[in-house]
Amino acid sequence: MTLPVREAYAQWAPHYDSETAVTRLEDLMIRGLPRPAAGARVLDAGCGTGRRLRQLGHARPVGIDLTFEMLAHARARWPLAAADVRALPFPGPTFDAVFCRLVLGHVAQLSQAYGELARVSRQGATIVVTDFHAAAVQAGHRRTFTGADGRTHEVEHYVHTPDDHWRAARAAGLRLERSDNGVVGPDIRDVYAAAGKTAQYHAQAGLPLVLLIVCRAHSS
Repeated sequence: MTLPVREAYAQWAPHYDSETAVTRLEDLMIRGLPRPAAGARVLDAGCGTGRRLRQLGHARPVGIDLTFEMLAHARARWPLAAADVRALPFPGPTFDAVFCRLVLGHVAQLSQAYGELARVSRQGATIVVTDFHAAAVQAGHRRTFTGADGRTHEVEHYVHTPDDHWRAARAAGLRLERSDNGVVGPDIRDVYAAAGKTAQYHAQAGLPLVLLIVCRAHSS
């Protein structure tokens, strides 16, 4: 059974910080990017439990998430609020960097979300988006989690290709700076092994699991 996004993450919240192959790979890709400067205003749109805010060094981060239960499990000392990425609660250009990580696959239409990410970005700001890769879905992967009842649940998810992201970003007035694929490889082999899925690791080696998009808000 596929659960609506809010219901799924409400159930997932108590165990959300447990690492998966996708979250490990996505985190490694983000850690490979330059950190926001000290004092920079940074938004994590879809921050979950707020754990990723700790990666932002001496920046001034703010997190928003759709699900109250996710925010209730946050142990972050930074400002957090319940909000939808398609209707961000900020009046205009506010942030020097915006992250939207593994969120937009839960949004049917990308245009409104990218429009909001662009709207709250200051001139010259960096916008970083990651998504569950369309190639992974084509290969049979699904957005799932294990509930408190021990059952595997699928989360409502929409497939967006790299071209879909690029078009939505350009339509929002953003300049595409980088696109990259995070693939199954040695960096996440131990995650497969810990789950008893070494055979799947070898079968999936080289498969893209995560799409990374880096954009820039126009400086003029």
